Amino acid sequence: MSRADHLRPVDLARLAGVSTQQVRNYEDAGILPPATRTASGYRTFTDVHRRALLAYRALVKGYGPTAAAHIMRTVHAGDVPGALALVDATHAALHTERTDLGAATAALEALARAEPQPLPVPGALRVGEVAALLGVRPSALRVWEAAGLLTPGRERGTRYRTYGPADVRDARLIRTLRRGHYPLDQIRPVLEGLRREGSSEALRAAITARGEALAERTRAMLEGAGALHAYLTAGA
Repeated sequence: MSRADHLRPVDLARLAGVSTQQVRNYEDAGILPPATRTASGYRTFTDVHRRALLAYRALVKGYGPTAAAHIMRTVHAGDVPGALALVDATHAALHTERTDLGAATAALEALARAEPQPLPVPGALRVGEVAALLGVRPSALRVWEAAGLLTPGRERGTRYRTYGPADVRDARLIRTLRRGHYPLDQIRPVLEGLRREGSSEALRAAITARGEALAERTRAMLEGAGALHAYLTAGA
């Protein structure tokens, strides 16, 4: 029996650059195939486990830990077609993100250049009215406010939130950016630039960064899919 056919958890951990506890957790979660046990109950791994671990680690970079774990568990359950369907679904979701980014770019530029529009009713709007106008939940507006992206006024006495034309414009821009999967920390400089200088440079930078991030994730997914293919071809 070769050394590759008799690996302790610590050996496998060192080969893959993870902790021994992670190796145990991965086996318990089905990310690795079941290990054999010695008479005293210790786990014994083989080169198959090493290749499974490397495939999973490669998948994580592009697919994320949740999807990568689901894919590997499905493989080890004997459902390779199901695992490949999960790969396809993740690629399809990324394609949708890229399509959404392209569709939103022109709309975002138009929103960034537009002056605040008059409200549909005189005065200011309350949170429920703004949510209905934009097609979002009132809780989304509160989350954006908590993140420092919106600063609505308050009614005297009732302390109800009130949104003026500029608030509604900003909320509309945030909604469009969030639908394009932009994180909140990338939205903040866009709004700050618009409010301070009326500049859309930060928006263009955010769009460029988002496109680069999608391209990088695509490359990582290709690498992960290649590692999975190698694992399956060698006999999972």
